[in-house]
Amino acid sequence: MKALYFAACMALAPWVAAQETPKSETIKTESIQEVMLKKKLVQKKSDRLVYQIASSPMAKGSNGFELLKQTPMVSTTDEKSFKILGKNAVSIYINGKKQIMESEAILDLLKNTPSENISKIEVITVPSSEFPIEGNEAIINIILKKNTTDGWNGNAKLESSQAKSNFTSASVSLNFRKGKWGVQTNINAAKGIRNQDYTLSNGNLSSAQPFQLTSVGEVVNHISLAGGFANINYDINDRQKLDFSYQLRGKKDNPAYTEFYNELTDLSSGTIVGRTQTKNDMVARNYNHAFNTGYEWKTDEQGSALSANLSYLNFDKLEENTNATYLLNPNLQTMGIQKKFFQSTPLNINNFGGKIDYVQQLKNGQSISIGSNYNYTKTDSDALVNNIMPPTGKDDNQSNHFVYNEKIWGLYTTWDKKWTDAFATKVGLRLEKNDAQGNVLDKNITINRNETNWLPYLSLNYATNADHQFSYTFSSRVKRPSFWALNPVKIYLTANNYIQNNPFAESELFYNSELQYVLKSAYFLTLSYNYTDKASEQIPLAGTKNDGSGEKVLAYIRTNYGSKQEFSLSLGMQKQFFNGIWTVNNSMVMGYNQYRGFVHSDPNDNQNLVTFQGKNMNASSVYLQMQLNNMLRLSANKDWYLGLNYFYLTPIQLEVGKLNNIQSLNVSLKKTYQNWTFNLEAQDIFNTNQNNIQSQDDFGNFNKVIQDQYNRKVVLGVTYSFGNQKIKKVKKSDAANDEIRSRTQN
Repeated sequence: MKALYFAACMALAPWVAAQETPKSETIKTESIQEVMLKKKLVQKKSDRLVYQIASSPMAKGSNGFELLKQTPMVSTTDEKSFKILGKNAVSIYINGKKQIMESEAILDLLKNTPSENISKIEVITVPSSEFPIEGNEAIINIILKKNTTDGWNGNAKLESSQAKSNFTSASVSLNFRKGKWGVQTNINAAKGIRNQDYTLSNGNLSSAQPFQLTSVGEVVNHISLAGGFANINYDINDRQKLDFSYQLRGKKDNPAYTEFYNELTDLSSGTIVGRTQTKNDMVARNYNHAFNTGYEWKTDEQGSALSANLSYLNFDKLEENTNATYLLNPNLQTMGIQKKFFQSTPLNINNFGGKIDYVQQLKNGQSISIGSNYNYTKTDSDALVNNIMPPTGKDDNQSNHFVYNEKIWGLYTTWDKKWTDAFATKVGLRLEKNDAQGNVLDKNITINRNETNWLPYLSLNYATNADHQFSYTFSSRVKRPSFWALNPVKIYLTANNYIQNNPFAESELFYNSELQYVLKSAYFLTLSYNYTDKASEQIPLAGTKNDGSGEKVLAYIRTNYGSKQEFSLSLGMQKQFFNGIWTVNNSMVMGYNQYRGFVHSDPNDNQNLVTFQGKNMNASSVYLQMQLNNMLRLSANKDWYLGLNYFYLTPIQLEVGKLNNIQSLNVSLKKTYQNWTFNLEAQDIFNTNQNNIQSQDDFGNFNKVIQDQYNRKVVLGVTYSFGNQKIKKVKKSDAANDEIRSRTQN
């Protein structure tokens, strides 16, 4: 109750403060001796919302990540990723170019981009046809300041977070510009331990022998990270430039382990009929290399431009784990071993991509853009399962060599027209063709895909005046399965609880509509609707093994289950009070989601190893999400800041089950001194940001997952900026394999 009362006060206070400002405090001008034009903090353009950083009190001594938390319609609940109007899928662009690094590397880049180098942030809730995004993705585009001063600059950052264990990261960024040459580099590394605790419970309440299997344990990862990137560009002349970029990212989990204590309970008698312990020791690593070469030519003074791009991506991942289940007596002493096996799950991805875009600026406020892209991707995974206990040797049912080759052609065109100062339109059409073939070589299983999708786009914008702006946007998109999700392997949590990937998973089709009203560039009202056909997710299915043992299993099968609909009404505000002392970025989302469909079985189980009862996906929920971000300037010198951020989500129905309410309160204190920035933050103070998901099907099967990721932590960061802070950042071109890169990560 205290947390909710606190949230209500924070939500209502800005409106109360706005109403109670005495008229006597307004400025009276008797003579004009100097004219000062104050730029609006937020501007609504035809297809995006623009946050002007220069007008923000956060313009000094901050970084890109902190600025995004103060951006309208943008929120974060885990300090690792962003949401826009509740959308979980967000792509980060810099100067209109999609960042194709891993999410952790992008996060590090944002935290090490000084706010002084950022001009504005654009939020695009429904991207148009020229953006190569998938599904329901939104876009955050960070525009860097442009300055032609030669020289060099950089910053060094050290950050340490303490939860159950410590995690420390460090990075150094350098930028150099001399004449026609520009270089941007970054080197980063991190090391530490990440902990998770789980309580897993599943069973059946309606069968002749009702039972419950409960597993309690932890997942521990000792992580080492290292990476970096180098971007080089060369200005051939005032209208043409070349650029080259290379990115490298490496991650090791060594050691990593899980340990679960399992109890099987006969619910009819209430007695424990079995006790086991499952241990999983894992070594994992992945490497990511990406090369990109781009060319840009500004063909006229009106802004027409031609750009071309060639890219190569290599992603190599390997996990090796030894899984053992031990029998325990009532005193929890080991009686013997029940099952033990070794599993290797490699995944190698190679991609070659190319794209070309042209924008022609016409007369009378018109522009036409056309573009095309091509990607060829080859994935190879030779997964192996070896039984260490009799019958020893390779398990042919669970081992497989999966090869997947995919070709994607894309073609788009858009037409943008400003009819009057008040009314503008934009229409677009994107054609995507996907030809793919997958083979499980040792099982003679073939998967063929031949998809052609026409994806229209429409945007209408009307402004009665500068204070009242309306827009409507429609877009359709395709979302293809991630490459790792197509790899038909099992990932075991316990002996009878596992995740099953699916090479037969189909692409999802998204249809997005959005109606938005902006008042005085400070208050936002957004009504959105999304329909997803062939919706896909990891669906929990209860089943029984057909080997004569009668053992019960719970498998999370990744598959297409049917359709999904999402409605939401969002209210937001981004405003400053008391001459910029108090900056408020509050939002509230009222939503309704609905799922329809049925999952019958595991599409990978052609040997009929398990009989599943199926799952009815018909479910819906109404929910409320609230995000309150408040920044207080504590000193007239603008060198002390206090941040108060609160997040709350009511229970919401997901595909995997119903998520209980979660909330989180973060408090931060920041100090800037010359070129130094110090930041101390306490995250999830009340330890309420934990996942608790429960589900039950028509057959009486139930499932419950409680996950504690130790989000309550203290974070201390120190950043030092050096060199000439006015030089222009290097612009990196949009890679031809951006959309492919996003599908390599899980």
